[in-house]
Amino acid sequence: MSNSKSDRPLPWLKGSMVALVTPFKDGEVDVKGLQHLVELHVREGTSALVPCGTTGESATLSHEEHEQVVEMTIQAARGRVRVIAGTGSNNTEEALRFTRHAQKAGADAALLISPYYNKPTQEGLYRHFRTIAESADLPLVLYNIASRTGVNVEPETFSRLAKIPNIVGVKEASGSLEQMSRIRALCGERFSLLSGDDALTLPVLAIGGTGVISVTANIVPGKVARMVRAFEQGNLRLARRIHYELLPLTRAMFIETNPIPVKTAMGLMKLIDEAGLRLPLCPMSDGNLSRLREVLRSYRLIR
Repeated sequence: MSNSKSDRPLPWLKGSMVALVTPFKDGEVDVKGLQHLVELHVREGTSALVPCGTTGESATLSHEEHEQVVEMTIQAARGRVRVIAGTGSNNTEEALRFTRHAQKAGADAALLISPYYNKPTQEGLYRHFRTIAESADLPLVLYNIASRTGVNVEPETFSRLAKIPNIVGVKEASGSLEQMSRIRALCGERFSLLSGDDALTLPVLAIGGTGVISVTANIVPGKVARMVRAFEQGNLRLARRIHYELLPLTRAMFIETNPIPVKTAMGLMKLIDEAGLRLPLCPMSDGNLSRLREVLRSYRLIR
């Protein structure tokens, strides 16, 4: 195994990391659109790109498309910004396949969602992540979001997992600051705590978090990066001001199932050619689309 097994804490695992959308055109992955988005984030100061997560519609990508998107993101980034490849699955062998591919493709780390639908026990969760960690020489960030997966990864389970050298942190989307505080207390500073909820980024930073894997950063990457940077520099007043400025926009990103609103917004803003979604996701309702337009206009993101 290489030195990645003992690199904790990763000094770069901080700041505004974007849960990157997968742009589609005529039903296929839009290669030029993805390259354009990577350039946008490099320009706007995003710390890391996270392709093939929930926001990247990994659930409806074929295996070939999944690997293609990871490879294209790494190639487009050209080492200018870190890439954390989404490689999770409810099938341990499939997650291991994607993680090994990400390692071979040159990803800086992998993001592993806890197995969904299976509803494993805490011991099953531990064994799932341990198996992948022991079989892939890549830093791993775990992803806890019980609202999607049906099972919460308990702080005590994270405490066990944090002892595995290349499990380096967690994207926490439980919505519970109490749980996040317990994870931070049990796992210590060597285990990075990342916000998985845009609306909670500032509070998570306040309890010892190092950054966010953000949906909102898809449309205002510079603003999200500036908020986290302001907190890191001790300018709490500025960080708080940006937090409240972003709050209505962040809420609008979740008026329907993610990533429906953010891809719709990006289409309206001409950041992607079309707000293409794959079934079972579908276009926004007329009422919510009107609400989204109003919010985007209030931020002068569209006319």
